[in-house]
Amino acid sequence: MAHRVRLILAGLAGIAGLCIATGAALAAGTTNTGNEVPLQAEGLTPPRQTWSFHGPFGKFDQAQLQRGFKVYHDVCSACHSLNLVAFRDLAEAGGPGFSEAQVKALAAGYQVEDGPNEQGQMFKRPGRPSDNFPPPFPNPEAAKAVFGAAPPDMSDLAKARGFPRPFPLFVFDAFTEYQEQGPDYIVAILNGFTHSDDPNWNLYFPGHKIAMPKPLADGAVRYTDGTAPTLANYSRDVAAFLYWAAEPKLEERKATGFRVLIFLIVFATLLYFTKKRIWSGVGGH
Repeated sequence: MAHRVRLILAGLAGIAGLCIATGAALAAGTTNTGNEVPLQAEGLTPPRQTWSFHGPFGKFDQAQLQRGFKVYHDVCSACHSLNLVAFRDLAEAGGPGFSEAQVKALAAGYQVEDGPNEQGQMFKRPGRPSDNFPPPFPNPEAAKAVFGAAPPDMSDLAKARGFPRPFPLFVFDAFTEYQEQGPDYIVAILNGFTHSDDPNWNLYFPGHKIAMPKPLADGAVRYTDGTAPTLANYSRDVAAFLYWAAEPKLEERKATGFRVLIFLIVFATLLYFTKKRIWSGVGGH
């Protein structure tokens, strides 16, 4: 029996050692395959950022969302669509907080396809708050003809993009509620154009070759609130805006989750005391 116990303990120790070695290799950026291929060859792990919307009580920074929208509007919208976002969303609670007049003026500055008219033809008209942002190209093929590849839609980019978290970090993420891989990835990509001889080389993009050349640099967008016009600020602001675009009801969802949690705690407490009262006399028989 003692021999079997020793064998079981040795086996468990071996498994634990293998897990620790694998976790250390992943954390160091290598895989234990015999070839020692660095994970960095497929793009470095983006640095973790600090966000106002992190955690169960996190909220969007309205000023940051407005700056991020300006970066998208002035730079990103020339290539990237925002198909799932309507102009009126910019005035909704928990968002950038634009006024109805600002939204109306912004929408009117776009030409939106509508129709057909009485002659059966499609036509262009000024945008309305109820319209979604029109794409910069009529179809993906037109974008491919210009860029060689269609730029991705940015409506859910901050949720669709991410990166694997090595063991044991992904375990800790479940407890720290780390869900901001998308914004962190966007910030890293926008700051990853570090090769002066190759505008498409990116430190954080898998394979290091990205179809998009460096889109932003210091001074590219003029802020009106006194925030420094730097690449570091542009990247964080537009990443926050894109996360809001992908999660416009984030604050409402968190508030609802907190109320449900409080309800469940109270309900469980009432059930406990009800059960205790009902069964209090049973044990004596």
